[in-house]
Amino acid sequence: MAAGGLPEGRYGRKAPGGRRHAMAAGLLLTVLAGVAVAVVGYRNLGTTPIRSDVLGVTILGGDAVRLRLTVIRDDPARPAVCIVRARSEDGQETGRKEVYVPPAAGPIVLSTVVRTSRPSVTADVYGCSQQVPAYLVPPVSS
Repeated sequence: MAAGGLPEGRYGRKAPGGRRHAMAAGLLLTVLAGVAVAVVGYRNLGTTPIRSDVLGVTILGGDAVRLRLTVIRDDPARPAVCIVRARSEDGQETGRKEVYVPPAAGPIVLSTVVRTSRPSVTADVYGCSQQVPAYLVPPVSS
């Protein structure tokens, strides 16, 4: 019997390379997990096809906020939608609105008024998308 090992007569010999297979399988699982984390991170934190910046916020009394924003798209020929929101002093959302962003060459500057449920102190862009709901697309005039 080897020191610290199992008796060969009772349990048989160890299969050659057993430890190597376990190490190879562990390495493969680690690499696959790393690739999965990289893909998820790239999708969530990678570059976006639409970027928006707030240019200014004007408080219009106790029930409205005017927001000026600029929208920059990778493909300016495609329409987009941005969700803007107003927020109160404690950070709670007090109003929300979807803003249609028409196709335009280059960056586009928009202004919109967000109606609020209580006094607000700021407004921001929650996010933008190129998946425009049908009810936001203006009718085509002929």
